[in-house]
Amino acid sequence: MKHSIKTAAVLGSGVMGSGIAAHLANLGIAVTMLDIVPPDLTEEEKQQGLTLEDSEVRNRIAALSKKALLKQKPSPITTNKSLENITIGNMEDDMGKVAEVDWIIEVVVENLQVKKKVFARIDEYRKEGAIVSSNTSGISVEAMIADCSEDMKKHFLGTHFFNPPRYLKLLEIIPTVHTDPEVLAFMKRFGEDVLGKGVVEAKDTPNFIANRIGTYGLLVTVREMLKGNFSVGEVDSVTGTLIGRPKSATFRTLDVVGLDTFSHVAKNVYDQVEGPEKALFTIPDFMNDMLEKGWYGAKSGQGFFIKKGRDIYELNSKTMKYEERKKLKTAATEMAKQAKGSRNKMKALISNPGDKASDLVWSVIKPVLLYSAELLGEIADDIISIDQAMKWGFGWELGPFETWDAIGVRESVERMQKEGADIPKWVHSMLENGKESFYQEKEGTVHYFDNGEYKEQQWNHKEIHIKRLKQTNKVIKKNTGASLIDMGDGALLLEFHSRSNAIGLDIIQMVNYSIEEVEKNYEGLVIGNQGKNFCVGANLAMMLMEAQDDNFFELDMVIRQFQNMTMAIKYAEKPVVTAPFNMALGGGAEVSLPAAAIQASPETYIGLVEVGVGLIPGGGGTKELYLKALRNLPKGVSFDLTKVANDVFEKIATAKVSTSAAEAFENGYLDTNDRISTNPGHLLYDAKQRVLGLASAGYRKPQREKVPVVGDAGYAAMLMGAKMMQYSGYASEHDVKIAGKLAYVLSGGRIKEGTEIDEQVMLDLEREAFLSLIGEPLTQQRMQHMLVKGKPLRN
Repeated sequence: MKHSIKTAAVLGSGVMGSGIAAHLANLGIAVTMLDIVPPDLTEEEKQQGLTLEDSEVRNRIAALSKKALLKQKPSPITTNKSLENITIGNMEDDMGKVAEVDWIIEVVVENLQVKKKVFARIDEYRKEGAIVSSNTSGISVEAMIADCSEDMKKHFLGTHFFNPPRYLKLLEIIPTVHTDPEVLAFMKRFGEDVLGKGVVEAKDTPNFIANRIGTYGLLVTVREMLKGNFSVGEVDSVTGTLIGRPKSATFRTLDVVGLDTFSHVAKNVYDQVEGPEKALFTIPDFMNDMLEKGWYGAKSGQGFFIKKGRDIYELNSKTMKYEERKKLKTAATEMAKQAKGSRNKMKALISNPGDKASDLVWSVIKPVLLYSAELLGEIADDIISIDQAMKWGFGWELGPFETWDAIGVRESVERMQKEGADIPKWVHSMLENGKESFYQEKEGTVHYFDNGEYKEQQWNHKEIHIKRLKQTNKVIKKNTGASLIDMGDGALLLEFHSRSNAIGLDIIQMVNYSIEEVEKNYEGLVIGNQGKNFCVGANLAMMLMEAQDDNFFELDMVIRQFQNMTMAIKYAEKPVVTAPFNMALGGGAEVSLPAAAIQASPETYIGLVEVGVGLIPGGGGTKELYLKALRNLPKGVSFDLTKVANDVFEKIATAKVSTSAAEAFENGYLDTNDRISTNPGHLLYDAKQRVLGLASAGYRKPQREKVPVVGDAGYAAMLMGAKMMQYSGYASEHDVKIAGKLAYVLSGGRIKEGTEIDEQVMLDLEREAFLSLIGEPLTQQRMQHMLVKGKPLRN
């Protein structure tokens, strides 16, 4: 049977249920979200004369959950329009609606008997062939549908999303012995290609993969803190980015997750395992005290940390009082800070026995490695599933087995044995047979150790790994800022790899070279990378240095070259497609806007933010955003040019940044010519396909555009808007000066409204305004502040 999911029902509208509903709605899937009927009226409902029979009351829980999606931070929805895809109801009156959907997801309370009752009702209403799943975080998926029909059992599995579903990549899929292999294969593909997730198949065991190991690792860390007499802050200072873990490290992570949620997950394993393992999942006494006091973390305003004014204090686990935050600074931590990359940092940190920080990290890492190895076969079939689950679910840069490789398997096993640890037999056997690592890389392919031999890791063909392309000699040319790489099939990739992917002369040179090379020998060019962000702008430090040295001739030359580069992207004979993701700010937006098409990642935060450092866009960004706004207007319909200019002026003057790629469409940074990849891991593949599609359709570069401008009248209106902001106390005198320069560029100068000017005129106006502002002392103060503090200065 061929499966398809266009509609879904989510049963349970709590934080997790509504988050899953929001994620599906973001993707354009129509969702029916149901919850229980409230047992009592609220005071407000009583005053309104409502009864328990009124639909407004009966649907209240789901309605409030839907409304709450607008207020949650970080936002579960990519745009407010997503809410239009969510219909609400209740599980008494509206169960008949599940008969109309393709996928039914249960997200009710974590109680087996409650879940069994819900599934009995689903079985009563669902259409034959509809897929049913549970988002349980640890209850046996086999047990919850034991009494259901054969057709439902065949179409049932666990689908464990991680919270928040919009942002966390991991989706654990847990089949039962009854699950139809076709259903399992479909859901894996659907999870990756449509839901945009990293899918891992897990076994039906307590807490599955990520929560089993992650919870164990957190409890090990707490025990080692108590044993070694460390403070909460000291532990967090060495268990975060220093070892390739999230910045929230250990205790800040627990505060974010919520101690009540964490203790529930830990108890779930405690209740289901036997022997020595049971003790490992016991919550320490001081944490039980915190639970009794309601100190859950961020949700209750205090937990392991508390914020008082601007200062953050840490909890003393012995006195249960808050104290000044401490950090652990030793020779090992300093060595780790100097090392490059997570693997080298980890190795440097644990290779100093006797060093306080080194011993702490080793005592935390060692048991997790051994526990992961012991669970292989029980929670997952291979080491890849375990490593990926920890990376995608907990934000680890290295999974347990990748970590083991980084510190040296044989060397670390010998140390573990000296310390009296029991090493799993299969790890012993691997080393005895001369296999020194869990992974091997051969000519751009990754092989992993599995049952005595190395097997090639299989990838979705939509995953393009730049590192693997480089390993197979696909680099055509490179310099300090960028590399030009052959993607195959006639497409080239230009990868930025400067510091923060900031645009300097080296990248400008490579863009120009890449376009020339593509025009001669290839079908088209993708501009993209796999760094932390697509591009956070131009090289601010270099520009500030030149301005402070009064090298305005040099700055003028650089801005001209930047503008020429963006025009080369726009008017290239072959299609250029940009693939922005995460932050595409300032110069990152200016590179993207003139491209033949933009293929954006779902989490693309794009905006022209130059006013934050006292400037305006100087590389053509003002012109291109304005032109994009004009191109988006309906053909043959008269429009108010002043309104278009004002909208663009407001976006740039307020440094508006999209909170998602979907919102970038609403903000005008993306248009109908652009696309969004649902899976960030498929971004480069999708951009490549876009290039090849444009080329095969007979791509023709655009005709040079004339730009209709608002002239004098429009300039005056925009400037008046800025002055009103100043009078209201929202803008400084320098803000108004910047706004005046921006208004002058957008208006085309002191000319008549409706005049059409050449693009180059607007570029010249941009450049002149940029150079004028960068010479201002107040702008230089803003630039300096951004470079030092990482945030805007209001002056």
